[in-house]
Amino acid sequence: MNAISEYSELSIAECPLIKKGKVRDIYQIGNDLLMVATDRISAFDYVLPNPIPQKGIILTQISNFWFDQFKNIIENHLIVTDFDAFPEVLQPYRASLEGRSIIVKKTKVFPVECVVRGYLAGSGYKEYTASGSVCGIKLPAGLQKGSRLPETIFTPSTKAESGHDENITADQAIDIIGKKAFTYLRDKSIELYETAHAFALGKGIIIADTKFEFGMLDSSIILIDEILTPDSSRFWPMDEYTVGQEQKSYDKQFVRDYLESIRWDKKPPVPELPEEIISKTSQKYFEAYKKLAGNRPLF
Repeated sequence: MNAISEYSELSIAECPLIKKGKVRDIYQIGNDLLMVATDRISAFDYVLPNPIPQKGIILTQISNFWFDQFKNIIENHLIVTDFDAFPEVLQPYRASLEGRSIIVKKTKVFPVECVVRGYLAGSGYKEYTASGSVCGIKLPAGLQKGSRLPETIFTPSTKAESGHDENITADQAIDIIGKKAFTYLRDKSIELYETAHAFALGKGIIIADTKFEFGMLDSSIILIDEILTPDSSRFWPMDEYTVGQEQKSYDKQFVRDYLESIRWDKKPPVPELPEEIISKTSQKYFEAYKKLAGNRPLF
């Protein structure tokens, strides 16, 4: 593995910072975008004080891996992933950018999160226990926490700039983006999820649910942002999967569980993470990458 990069915010006139997200910083580079995955981690809508070493690199490389897997299914936003091919103006910043950054096409982003669920977990499980449905989709009685759903379901949500995304019904999503776009995003999201789910099962990982984002480029809809990472998905180890209980995971649920265990009220001040939790979280992210990508180097 190459030397581990440590990101610090760039200050380049030719590459201004245009968006600072919970995890990603986005810069304008000519007509395109430089997307940088930091080591920041968020939980319960707050960025935590402690970064997770290598997290941004692992997220970027998992996404790049899946973009490559899906290249014959849908066009994506990638332009350059190899730092050696980055513009000259960025070359002095190798230590901050290598492995955790990509140059991508700028699109008009659809204002919905395309959430796909193959298992009953999270907010979907809570809604099911209250109403027997998830985002207006009626489900059979008797399902348990972690149950495999009879069929994959598409449950869109709003895209919140800050705070928490909110689940919406298909009709509400259609009101926002139109019937034609909704149908395409739903069908393509389910196809991508089911393709990834089958692949990951062969590697010992259950992808319980995930979310995709899409953008409009000229007249085409393309796949953007991050895809199928431990930040945007629930990854469960297949050999420890048991219906009816909380699943062990490779994703940041581990951090959420710690914060719940100390009874944090989910209000500032945001608690520090112990070194043990930081280290184990980093290990979980890296283990997910190795299971999926095998011997493919991080960068």
